[in-house]
Amino acid sequence: MQEPLFMRPKLQEKIWGGTKLHDIYGYEIPSEHTGECWAISAHPDGVGSVANGEYAGFPLDALYEKHPELFGNPSSEVFPLLTKIIDATEDLSVQVHPDDSYGLEHEGELGKTECWYIIDADEDSEIVFGHNALTKEEFRKLIEEGKWQDLLRRVKVNAGDFFFVPSGTIHAIGAGIMILETQQSSNTTYRVYDYGRKDEAGNERDLHIEQSIAVSAIPHKDPVNRFKVKAEADNTVTTFIESEYFTVYKWDIHSKMTFSKDAAYTLVSVIEGAGNITVSDKVYALKKGDHFILPSPVGAWVLSGSMQLIASTPGYKNL
Repeated sequence: MQEPLFMRPKLQEKIWGGTKLHDIYGYEIPSEHTGECWAISAHPDGVGSVANGEYAGFPLDALYEKHPELFGNPSSEVFPLLTKIIDATEDLSVQVHPDDSYGLEHEGELGKTECWYIIDADEDSEIVFGHNALTKEEFRKLIEEGKWQDLLRRVKVNAGDFFFVPSGTIHAIGAGIMILETQQSSNTTYRVYDYGRKDEAGNERDLHIEQSIAVSAIPHKDPVNRFKVKAEADNTVTTFIESEYFTVYKWDIHSKMTFSKDAAYTLVSVIEGAGNITVSDKVYALKKGDHFILPSPVGAWVLSGSMQLIASTPGYKNL
């Protein structure tokens, strides 16, 4: 099957969400507190479906199970990646995710390593990224005493920044930030701190202090990102991260550029602009907010127009 699989995303309401997913990308949102677009997802909490072609209407999890040839006949039993766009109108909770071993043992699903491309950020926006405790004892003490300013590391961010967030990293997306997130297909999150915030029923959300202490990397170490940049005519391909779980790219397209596949399949999101993708001499129009998979039978494609895209491929653990 020589065609891209365009996806119908799932929209998720969140206490900290807003309306940008409609205002910027035109998605039909369920409320004015919509925080996440699960753009390419086979996770049970939000399964997307194919919108076009031979497999129109297929849920992605069923497609992955019934037609493994589209994904290079992988050994992974579940579709391993999940792509989101997140609109943080308010601060997200401070949280941490387990690694695969802990997640499978305690939650029955994989852990969660993720990464963020900052699509947009208000002036002086910041994220929580890491912590200052040197030992588990100090980490617990600062939590119990509520000394969040002493514990948490805050980082200013701007549009175009990229962050790799391995499992075990204390983190939080701040208010006024929109990101594209590429992650393992997992929904296990342990909340460390939620600002005493209450939901519409007047209840504070659950915290998971013991689990957070168990899975957090102590002391924190910033991952080293070594971007690779390839320029061709007016176009640029930036490789942000090559990890065991995923490789993530940004494609800046301003003219025509030909690509050849270098992985079993590729996930693609158009985050800005418009253009076309040509596969097997057939042209498909692209606009911001489109998400699609280039399945294994697609060996090459041509992008043209003026647009920015984030692409990802499975890492070696997901083959």
